[in-house]
Amino acid sequence: MIEIPTHHKKVTDLHPEEGIAPGSALCAGCGGLEGIRLALKELGDNVHISNAAGCFTLLSIYPFTPFKGSWLYTTMAAPVPAAQGVRDALDIKRSQGKLAEEDDFQVMVVAGDGSSADMGLSPTSAAIHRNLDFIYFCYDNEAYGNTGFQLSGSSPYGSRTQTTPVTQAHPAGAERPKKDLFQIWKSQNPSYIATVSPREPIDLSNKFAKAKTLKGPRLFICLSPCPTGWGFDPKDTHTIAKLAVDTGIFPLKEYVDGQVVHTRVPRKRIPVEKYLEHQKRFRHLFEPTRQNDLIQKIQEDVDRYWEHSS
Repeated sequence: MIEIPTHHKKVTDLHPEEGIAPGSALCAGCGGLEGIRLALKELGDNVHISNAAGCFTLLSIYPFTPFKGSWLYTTMAAPVPAAQGVRDALDIKRSQGKLAEEDDFQVMVVAGDGSSADMGLSPTSAAIHRNLDFIYFCYDNEAYGNTGFQLSGSSPYGSRTQTTPVTQAHPAGAERPKKDLFQIWKSQNPSYIATVSPREPIDLSNKFAKAKTLKGPRLFICLSPCPTGWGFDPKDTHTIAKLAVDTGIFPLKEYVDGQVVHTRVPRKRIPVEKYLEHQKRFRHLFEPTRQNDLIQKIQEDVDRYWEHSS
């Protein structure tokens, strides 16, 4: 059993140093940006980021970068193979005595849910099987956000996307449940998996502090409320993120030592509609006619998850 003390108990405990400079070309209110900002505060400066094509492509545009560490841009399917090459090169230099311990890097993949759950899943699975020493940060905005918000494997049931419009024949919009990336990784027994939310900075920071001490494949699935794609005012990002956790739609949990532990259990889950009604992508569930059967199905799926997790 890995025993690692809690590093932070309140927001003022968080590291004051920033790993990413203010100002970027990302959308205002991006939940994923807040997630990676908190992550890099914990990981420090010696981080190499292998970035898949997606929304975060706009974070570092040659010749400018907001990062203290290094940044490598790849195709949507290739961030993990690129990370493998960097990690191998670092390990070879260390074995030859050409790289001091303090000069080594944490190798980190940054990718959206489209790359993580769809296009890049096969090479990722191979890297987990090889026990590659890397951190994987998935900013999960539940669609292909950079190209117009099309359906991805992470798009939830009942959501509207550009490729799942609401019609008379398809009143729910997206008709398949969200792909469970947590369980897919868990089946290969990696070193660590965690779900995190920008609305829970203490939980997020402590999980990164824990993962930093480990070796092998480590996954973070960061809930990334997307004002542009989900349809809400950017100032409401943290409200949406809080509702996702309080309704139980986005459970905060971690997998380590072969065990799954929920790190934040809502004392009394509020109805899922309180989360859904704030977002344009779910507006068809309430207007022009309230679709109680679809809302009830979403609620029952959440209830079933928590019943099996208790």
